[in-house]
Amino acid sequence: MSWWDLRSVFFFKNFGGFSQPKNGSSQKPEASAGFSQLFLPLIAPKKHQARMRGAQLGSHTVRSHGMTVARTHLHDWLILILLLAIVVILNAIHPFYRFVGKDMMTDLKYPLKSNTVPIWAVPVYAVLLPIVVFLLVYFRRKDVYDLHHAILGLLFSVLITAVITDAIKDAVGRPRPDFFWRCFPDGKEVYDKWGDVVCHGDKNVVKEGHKSFPSGHTSWSFAGLTFLSLYLSGKIQVFDRRGHVAKLCLVLLPVLLASLVAISRVDDYWHHWQDVFAGGLIGLVVAALCYLQFFPPPYHVQGWATYAYFRVLEESLRTSQAANGVNANVNNTHSAEVQVESQQNARNNHAFMGISLSGDSGTPVEDLESGRR
Repeated sequence: MSWWDLRSVFFFKNFGGFSQPKNGSSQKPEASAGFSQLFLPLIAPKKHQARMRGAQLGSHTVRSHGMTVARTHLHDWLILILLLAIVVILNAIHPFYRFVGKDMMTDLKYPLKSNTVPIWAVPVYAVLLPIVVFLLVYFRRKDVYDLHHAILGLLFSVLITAVITDAIKDAVGRPRPDFFWRCFPDGKEVYDKWGDVVCHGDKNVVKEGHKSFPSGHTSWSFAGLTFLSLYLSGKIQVFDRRGHVAKLCLVLLPVLLASLVAISRVDDYWHHWQDVFAGGLIGLVVAALCYLQFFPPPYHVQGWATYAYFRVLEESLRTSQAANGVNANVNNTHSAEVQVESQQNARNNHAFMGISLSGDSGTPVEDLESGRR
């Protein structure tokens, strides 16, 4: 079922439907007349989830099914390589050199400082840290679909965000708050006849000074850490309606870390506040979209596993039920044949012993003689 279908919020039984009550089985009394049928499914999720967890796939590990899952998503991995190449190209080309007049320098004279969060640290906490969490969950559950789709979704989230961010950076070319000292490291201002700056600083430093909007540190951080936050919220069932605020605090820690990184970009005078806001919004939206490609929403009763897990589980259960149905038919046919043969032997024994068939509870003699049976 599609994640945007509102029925997934209320009618949880439509998502799986692996266990249905049999006719004649004992059921709980119906709710009072004042309790709306609309809210009845809100009571069922825990029972439904327990049934789902009871039906496991077995050992679907990286060793047994890893290559099969990877081949199924081969085109996705190829697209990831393409996205990575685009990111490299976008970082190599020159951004748009926007006009910067003398009167505009008033807001661009902040000191040139080093990064509080270096560029190499961003992939560590935005990519490697979530992958470590994914591996810990895999060692616990041994679910290859969860591990593969979590890593794939995370990489898509980060790389798509990077492409969007870098493309906007190059197109906008907004000067950073410390642009003055990048352009004029000695403090001596030079302008052309139109009043535009004539920078005599290091070319790479000046080039980087035209990449203020949006913040790359912020967008990458929110892309990776928001994905991790959504992943954790699904795994520990934050929205299970039991009011465990400690769970909510735990899943908000990654978002808090991303927010602190965003604040550091403003404190270091590498970005304006608008740059940070836009970067955080891009990362947040892309992470949510990429997560929902592979996982149900965290508030869903089945938000603890991937769509692929439940799809394979359904196929496995259908195959098992079909096999059991065939075996049951064979056993029933064999039992019927044995029963008929036993009854025939009993009749023969009775006839041999001189017992009248008229007293037998089986087929009457008249029916046998008339050929009606």
